[in-house]
Amino acid sequence: MTPGARISAAIAVLDQVLSGMAAEQALTRWARQARYAGSKDRAAVRDHVFQALRCRRSYAASGGGTDGRAIMIGAIRAQDGDPETLFSGEGYAPAPLSPEERTRARPELSDAEMADLPDWVWSVFQEDLGPRALETATAQKARAPIALRVNQSMNTVPQAIEMLTKDEIIAETVPSCPTALLVRQGEKKIRSSQAYQSGAVELQDVSSQAAMARVSIPPHARVLDYCAGGGGKTLALAARVPLDPHVQFFAHDSDPSRMKDLPVRASRAGADVRRLHPRDLSKSAPFDVVLCDVPCSGSGTWRRSPEAKWQLTPERLQTLLKIQRDILRCARDLIRPGGHLIYTTCSCLRRENEAQISRFCQDFPDMSLYDQMSWPVSATGDGFFFAALSLDP
Repeated sequence: MTPGARISAAIAVLDQVLSGMAAEQALTRWARQARYAGSKDRAAVRDHVFQALRCRRSYAASGGGTDGRAIMIGAIRAQDGDPETLFSGEGYAPAPLSPEERTRARPELSDAEMADLPDWVWSVFQEDLGPRALETATAQKARAPIALRVNQSMNTVPQAIEMLTKDEIIAETVPSCPTALLVRQGEKKIRSSQAYQSGAVELQDVSSQAAMARVSIPPHARVLDYCAGGGGKTLALAARVPLDPHVQFFAHDSDPSRMKDLPVRASRAGADVRRLHPRDLSKSAPFDVVLCDVPCSGSGTWRRSPEAKWQLTPERLQTLLKIQRDILRCARDLIRPGGHLIYTTCSCLRRENEAQISRFCQDFPDMSLYDQMSWPVSATGDGFFFAALSLDP
């Protein structure tokens, strides 16, 4: 495919996304229809689409419209390119620019447009992040890093790097997180690599790894991942105590189907994790540690899933805040006296993080906050929040 043909494909996919189809679904549908597209073409179109979604408002303003064509015109202008060179109408390239399209760009952008956020979300960012609002929003415009967690119960970091190198995957260590590796080359080969297939490494963001490293795991502890999902954080915790066979790990999710891949992942990682159905949860309590990685806005990960920032509504955010409060209350009832409650989000918003914990401690004076940490969106990791509380004996 020519560069112009790739732009045409991205426009078609974007129009489907803008009409309500999920980006991954739209890309998959296009790829099935475009049998002529090679792997490099598919990767290029994917990159065009996701970058356009990250920068949708600013590109739309630069392109003078809100459809896929205008957004891609704006994307080229944002990179100091000339849309005329790609919008040529030759072969499968997009049709040439009309006179209106040549002059329709708006030079002046609002703050929300520069931040590439809906107006109401930009207001929330300003309220919750203050002077860090624009910096945080701008960081979400870049492509997210690909990080691996080294399973140190099976091998050392140098051994993992050596295994990855044999499969032409170049990774480097992260000084702030001893278990983390950032992939610099060969990311598409990760899942087929020997290091991944053998359980030597797992895909996990650096900030999430750093948070799990702060969790206190007492000897002989019974540890519950209350909102387990795929179980990545459960496995990160289990990898920390491979020599203590008395520590037990349990995984629960309100939708048990989300945990369907956990047995395979746990087996690969050499971990023993028991899945608990919601109906069995209360009779399995109490636990020494309950981890609650709660549903949230995902505002710390929007560069990975940029659709989410356009789909979030004020009503949905309020619903999420209530869900978070309900989960904290339920989790408290599952902890033994003296036990630990761990609260985490992949959100940058204070109302989902510090404010939520402050309110919880006011509502339940027998819960004491003893550790709290937040990670900003950065070149190495996503935005993430961690709080550790204990229940009075």
